[in-house]
Amino acid sequence: MSVAAFFDLDRTLIDCNSGMLYARFERRMRRISRYQLAQGLTWGMLYHFSLIDLDRAMGQALMYYRGTPEELLRERTERFFADEVVQRFQPGASRAIDEHKAQGHRLVMLTNSSPYMADVATTRFGLDEWLANRFLLDDDARLTGEFELPLCYGAGKAVRSQAWAERHGIDLASCFFYTDSYSDLPMLEAVGEPRVVNPDPKLKREARRRNWPVLDWR
Repeated sequence: MSVAAFFDLDRTLIDCNSGMLYARFERRMRRISRYQLAQGLTWGMLYHFSLIDLDRAMGQALMYYRGTPEELLRERTERFFADEVVQRFQPGASRAIDEHKAQGHRLVMLTNSSPYMADVATTRFGLDEWLANRFLLDDDARLTGEFELPLCYGAGKAVRSQAWAERHGIDLASCFFYTDSYSDLPMLEAVGEPRVVNPDPKLKREARRRNWPVLDWR
């Protein structure tokens, strides 16, 4: 039976929260206000400690981009990734990806990031495909300010991964998942091979309690 290895992006494949980096990037480009930057950084901290109402935060953030052409956001993200993110790839992530490739496993990015970030990161880091949030578009391919549910976050990651696995004839019980975040607990419980990478404090305690492998990818 085929095996997949799922990888979280922020603080797992890379050593930072890409959303917080992107907020700073947008501020430097004068596309958001100081208040919006502060709000984005606050959301990033709450996310790290699994304390955020993400549906609400995502809705507020996307309303700012309502009416923006999708292609423009894709181009901005590619520039941002090349300038700010690619060098944040963790050494341990590279080794893990190579090991799974050698075993013929399918490599899937599983992230709460935008579809544009997920797409460029998947290509640059050598994964096969991605599962991430998707934003709704109008007839002119502009963002409406709405998004598909469930978000690719918390239990939503497990829901999306299970649907993907069923389409590909894969049993999650045979799969791996790498993450740093306690919010990913439902997905860690869904796979047969959970892997905890440089975890946040809550996940570190949970991993010790369950005897899950804890990895240092720095």
